[in-house]
Amino acid sequence: MERFTLDDLMRCMSPHAPVYSWRSPIYQFVALSNLRRVWDKSHRRALDVGGGTGLLAHTIKSLFGLDHIASVDVENRFLPSLDVETSIYDGRTLPFPDNSFECVILFNVLHHVPAPLRRPLMRECRRVAGAGPLYIKDHLSTGLLDTARLTALDLIGNLPFNGMVSASYLCAEDWRTLAHDAGYAYEIVSDGDYRRGVEAMVFPNRLETSMKWRPI
Repeated sequence: MERFTLDDLMRCMSPHAPVYSWRSPIYQFVALSNLRRVWDKSHRRALDVGGGTGLLAHTIKSLFGLDHIASVDVENRFLPSLDVETSIYDGRTLPFPDNSFECVILFNVLHHVPAPLRRPLMRECRRVAGAGPLYIKDHLSTGLLDTARLTALDLIGNLPFNGMVSASYLCAEDWRTLAHDAGYAYEIVSDGDYRRGVEAMVFPNRLETSMKWRPI
C-alpha cells in the first residue's frame, strides 16, 4: 500500500486489540507515517525487536506489503491472532542467523534497554540485518523534566498492555554516541503531531523522535 489512512490502521489493529475500534491510534499512525516516508520499498523481510504484543509488526506487514516479519521480545505478551513469526530471546543474542532480514525495526524499545546492553544489541541488529537499515522510533530527553514527562507517558501507554515501564531515556548526545559506536549514520525523520492542544503542552511532540540508521 503506497499510502494508508487512519481508518486503514484502525481496521488492521482493531480485530486484535478491540480498544482501537473506538480509540483512534493517532500515535501509531503518526509513527508509521514517518516510517513509511523513509521505508525502502524493496524490503520483503523485517525483524521487529522488542515487539511487545506483536501488533505493530502485524500492522507493518499488512500495510507495507511485507512477505515476512518476525517479532521478538524478552517476554511472551504476543497476541495469538497475529500473522507474524514470534519468539522470545534473552535480551542479548537475537535468535536468528546472520543476514536473516533486510531491516530491523525498534519501536519505543531502546529506552527500556539498560545502557550497558544497548551497544551489544545494536551490533546484534547489524548482524541479522547485514547491510540493511535500522528504523528506530524512540524518545529524546533534554533533562529531568522531560524524563518525568516520558515516565508518565510510559505508564499511560504501557500499563494497560502489561508493558515494560522501567526506562532510561536518551539525550541527543546519547543517540549520536550509540549510533557511532555501532557503526551507523542516521537521519532524523520529522515527527508530526502525536499530541495536540493541552496534551501537547504537557507532553511536547519534541519528546518523540524517529530515525533511519544506515551502516557505514
